[in-house]
Amino acid sequence: MHIAHCIGMATVSALNAGSLLDFSYGVLEELRGKEDLAGEYYEKAYAADPTAMHLVRMIAEKRLAEGDRAAAFGIFQDAVGARPDEPMIRIEFGDFLGRIGKGDSIAEGKRREAYQQALAAMPGDHLPIERLIRQERELSNDNSAREYLERLRLDTPEAVRYYVATTKSLYDSKDKGARARIEKCFADAAENHPEWSSISRAASDHFREAGDMGKAISILRKHVAAVPSSLDLKIRLGILLLSEKEIGEGIAILKEVLEAHPGKSLAHESLAKQYRLQGKHEEARSHAAELLKIRGGTPDEFLELADELIADGEFRAARLLLEKAVFDRPEDAALMMKLAMASSRDPETKDKSARLFREAEAMLANPADMSPAFLLESARELVAQGQAKAAEERLRNAIRNFPKEAKNETAAAMRALADLWISEGRNTDAAKALISRAEALEK
Repeated sequence: MHIAHCIGMATVSALNAGSLLDFSYGVLEELRGKEDLAGEYYEKAYAADPTAMHLVRMIAEKRLAEGDRAAAFGIFQDAVGARPDEPMIRIEFGDFLGRIGKGDSIAEGKRREAYQQALAAMPGDHLPIERLIRQERELSNDNSAREYLERLRLDTPEAVRYYVATTKSLYDSKDKGARARIEKCFADAAENHPEWSSISRAASDHFREAGDMGKAISILRKHVAAVPSSLDLKIRLGILLLSEKEIGEGIAILKEVLEAHPGKSLAHESLAKQYRLQGKHEEARSHAAELLKIRGGTPDEFLELADELIADGEFRAARLLLEKAVFDRPEDAALMMKLAMASSRDPETKDKSARLFREAEAMLANPADMSPAFLLESARELVAQGQAKAAEERLRNAIRNFPKEAKNETAAAMRALADLWISEGRNTDAAKALISRAEALEK
């Protein structure tokens, strides 16, 4: 006995008054840890209502635990005899026999009989057919299993999936007849029930893998027409159209999905890839940014895309992307530095970026870890605040630390330092020299 029987209380509402009372006492004693007393109450409940399936299962299991298989069998057989018009009880009886009668030809025969009687009451139903096929395969009777399979009524998604999977396991992969039956099963199900999303996807995938892209696309078209809210399969349709060079329609479908649900990451990913192929880098970056915001990514992925956005003048998009990155990884100084830089370039947040620069600097134990690009942007912000001395120090460090290939960036730092000196009326000759060096780098 197990306390888990408490969970089954909802299933015993059909017990008669006497058995329900004894059953309740049994549950109570079991909770108190008095297994023997609980068993006595369960026995009394079963004696009062020997056809209640919850009690039948319980007492049959008790007899098995006591080593009395014959008594357990008799309990189930009596219940089946008392409720002849309930095929589900016959299926349960068959399952019980399958557990206790392995290798027993008499038990196997009664098991088959129970399933066959259930099938007679439920022609073509998935449940008895699945049991009969399982039994025949356990006994290595694959031909009998194949015969039962063809009697299956394909009126539910579960039945279709079972038919396809079992056909694949019962026949060689090169069997043309089996392949044809699978294709017919999928085609008929998709045609008659386009609203079945799992079958539409499986059928489309089957025909795509078989090389029939036209059929694969057609199935998805019918499905999304029948179920416009099926956005995941609409995305799949868009992807297949792109793969077949139906670019305009594929893009339009993916955009429709994003209008309905902007958080669909696969649609963003597919559009980003397609726009890159077309050389439409601005559109590609826009969707790549949304993808990172939705799905997340490594710090390097965020930084790389942010650099692309900043280089293209898309400062607001870069800022929004980096805000997501910093929210996910507040301890990452590189992300914080880049956020401060993007915020200082974005007109919406420029006036508030000073705080971000300070936070980024505070995260770095060693000032030498500040990137030269960050030093340049930080200096510009300090100049705007009138902190010329601190700005000059950062500009000098930026000029020293920019790599040799970063000529334009180095030149920008030189010009910023020269402008600072000129604005303050000092180091005039040095400022002119810096401007000359900057011009040389820019050539």
